[in-house]
Amino acid sequence: MNNAKPILAIETSGKICGACLYFNEEKYFEQKITLKHSHSDKIFEVVESVLRTGNTELNEIDAIAVSAGPGSFTGLRIGMSAAKGIALGSGLPLIPVPTFESLAFQIAAILPENTEFAVANKVNSEELYFARFQVSLNSYIFVHDLSVIKKEELPELTNNILIFGDAGKKDISVPSPEATAKWSVKFGKDLLTYDYDFLEPNYIKNFIVKGK
Repeated sequence: MNNAKPILAIETSGKICGACLYFNEEKYFEQKITLKHSHSDKIFEVVESVLRTGNTELNEIDAIAVSAGPGSFTGLRIGMSAAKGIALGSGLPLIPVPTFESLAFQIAAILPENTEFAVANKVNSEELYFARFQVSLNSYIFVHDLSVIKKEELPELTNNILIFGDAGKKDISVPSPEATAKWSVKFGKDLLTYDYDFLEPNYIKNFIVKGK
């Protein structure tokens, strides 16, 4: 990765439809829209907006980072498809960013060292995506690996620590586009790929359509 060039990050794993043109901590351009069912209509508009505001062309970008899940099945598919299309058309590599880890990275920046916290987002009425982390050196380490749990397991696994996500009391359930970009810069070098055809969202749990 070329640190002199910016990263374009796309975040559509949840309720946010957003993008970030990220140069460094002092210089980045971010736009996000929170509007239900808007991702497919707004994602390219949002990407074009941050590029235009940052006065940057696609051929001046180093790579495209995209939130890879787990999260909304539809949102992840839209974001991944948009990122693949832009990457293919411009010859840029992709960086799949694990959604819970970029969110943990964002949260860890505002909590004291060694604080433990959990992220719990709803899968359905009975299950949660769950992971537990500890703040370490302005970043995070896993205490409980990402998995799908039953809702009734949450109190035992969290043990009175801070809970973020739509199943918790802290209303931060998805990473910001800036956090997705920052994670890709700090941790994404080994994930960078041109193999677009083999890149799929990490759903964790298979999507099942229930009939009547």
